[in-house]
Amino acid sequence: MRDRHGGGIGAFLREKGTLTPFVLLYMAGFGAMAVVRGNTEFIFYGVVMVILIALVVWADRRVRFSRPVLWGLAIWGLLHMAGGNVPVGTNAEGKPIVLYSFRPWAGFLRYDQAVHIFGFFIATLACWEALRAGVRPLGALRPTPGVVFGVVLMGMGLGALNEVVEFAADQSLESTNVGGYENTGWDLVCNTAGCAAAGVLIWARRRRGARDAE
Repeated sequence: MRDRHGGGIGAFLREKGTLTPFVLLYMAGFGAMAVVRGNTEFIFYGVVMVILIALVVWADRRVRFSRPVLWGLAIWGLLHMAGGNVPVGTNAEGKPIVLYSFRPWAGFLRYDQAVHIFGFFIATLACWEALRAGVRPLGALRPTPGVVFGVVLMGMGLGALNEVVEFAADQSLESTNVGGYENTGWDLVCNTAGCAAAGVLIWARRRRGARDAE
């Protein structure tokens, strides 16, 4: 894979230092774990992850994401792969319960809901960086209320796409940890919370920048 910047996956891997082995190690480790245990759901998600990693590499060659955003995306991937592979106990029928279903105490967020908030917080920041990179001259786009709202909607759109992928997994595989209508609703709520938090951060940085310029 090469692009107009004269680089490709090889160049990306060389540039990113410890980020690259970090992602490769957890993908290999959890991928092998899913295969050994016959976890068809996360073999499916592993393939999706490989596609998403390739898309991030492709986008980064054009956008040049900040290191915090790249590391955030990498950590999101780790949390996702761990969620479907790490056992935390068994249910009443003796079947294993994975980390995605873990809730520290009644009324608190489940692990997967917290991951949705974190993940789409990072995804929305990535949308902002991609949008800014596409406007010339570089850096000319300012985070006005309308622009920030649009970026939040971009993040929410990615969250909705995630739910489409989960629905496809639920329809294609015999057993998944996706859950039903209520789970989808909570996923969308958590996605929205993460996107909104990113919007607040983008706006706060603008306000801080304006004060520093005074």
